[in-house]
Amino acid sequence: MSQLSTFFPDQHDCDESEAIHFTARTLERVAHCFRHIGIHYYRDGDTPVFNHLHSDQYATFLYFFANTVHREGGDPRLAAKVYYLNKMLHGLDVYYAVDLPPIFLFVHPVGTVIGRARFGDFLAVYQNCTIGGDLDLNYPSLGTGVTMFSGSRVIGRSIIGSNCLIAAGASVIDHVAPDNTVTFGQRPTVQSRPTRHTVIECVFQHAAQL
Repeated sequence: MSQLSTFFPDQHDCDESEAIHFTARTLERVAHCFRHIGIHYYRDGDTPVFNHLHSDQYATFLYFFANTVHREGGDPRLAAKVYYLNKMLHGLDVYYAVDLPPIFLFVHPVGTVIGRARFGDFLAVYQNCTIGGDLDLNYPSLGTGVTMFSGSRVIGRSIIGSNCLIAAGASVIDHVAPDNTVTFGQRPTVQSRPTRHTVIECVFQHAAQL
């Protein structure tokens, strides 16, 4: 909490007992998430490992913390400060009211902006990605096992199926990507083709080898 006071000297100190409570609840969510990531520095055997000096892991912790405060009716100023801290430290913009799935993976997500959408588990997001609504506030839906590679965007009424890859630099707007496909290109020439890869196996279990 002293770190928050340093960044936000607004004379609204956060309640220490509330912060301790939400830290415990947050670590439960972090453990559940990391338990499903097979990369060696996320787990030691079946035991999840959290290293605050691993920036992707710390970004995940800060998102879960801010979102937990919001979901459980905590001080909205605390949620806002932790959200803002994540933005400052990692260049990652995920508002605390956005409900990411219980299991997801940030991969050096500098420049990534994730807005309101419907998400399935096993979402992996790389750097400089965008998920968001259009001018009419239509938001995308992403199935289970979706990976967005660097610089890709999923916007508007897009529906991304399960076990899908969004290629680096793809701009997906109001597009339907069936299950088991890789989507690439820029609107209006976006295409989805079958993929032989399995996102959960390749990204969440063997990402260190990619």
